[in-house]
Amino acid sequence: MAEMVNVFLMGKRYEVPSGLTIMGAMEYAGYKLVRGCGCRNGFCGACATVYRIKGDRELKTALACQTTVQDNMYVATLPFFPLNKELYDIGKLRPDEQVMMQLYPEIYACIGCNACTKACPQELNVMQYIAYAQRGDFKKCAELSFDCVMCGICSSRCPAGISHPQVAMLARRLNGKYIAPEAQHLTKRVKEIEDGECAKALEAIMNKPVEELKELYNHREIEE
Repeated sequence: MAEMVNVFLMGKRYEVPSGLTIMGAMEYAGYKLVRGCGCRNGFCGACATVYRIKGDRELKTALACQTTVQDNMYVATLPFFPLNKELYDIGKLRPDEQVMMQLYPEIYACIGCNACTKACPQELNVMQYIAYAQRGDFKKCAELSFDCVMCGICSSRCPAGISHPQVAMLARRLNGKYIAPEAQHLTKRVKEIEDGECAKALEAIMNKPVEELKELYNHREIEE
């Protein structure tokens, strides 16, 4: 028998096996998860969670699919962590130093506390990529924030109210459109699709029986 621990989910006490994640504990307790449970592997950012351990004054944040339950853990979930998302037309923007000041001026109020970096479940150097955004170095900001899953935990810890994931998304879009070299193989493939060269292959796949499609999927080639 697994060791059982007490976990308080939305204020109600449950006994669950000690090795479960918060998400697993919720399902063990009978919760049917239909939202905030995307990839279950730490890559979609949908399960950002707030918790506290009895006797510890610190309020902690984490992804529920990554975090193992502890005895006397008090857990609360939110439908999303709020982020400020500005609307813009990427085709009308330019990768200059003014764009961040116009759309996300709060990044210049950063006090360097590094709470964002400490909170990041992906262990990204969040404060550093915000510093690159401040300087207009969108290439470095894009590279450093590449693995961001947009969970919003970093922003929930920020005293300056910075929406770090949205800042990083803008930097990656600017980098992809204006700075990074064009991907020739992608351009070529898009033209092949527009010219109808892929239509026959797609039609052949659509006409395959479901079992054959499953077999092709299960034995597909996966890049390392």
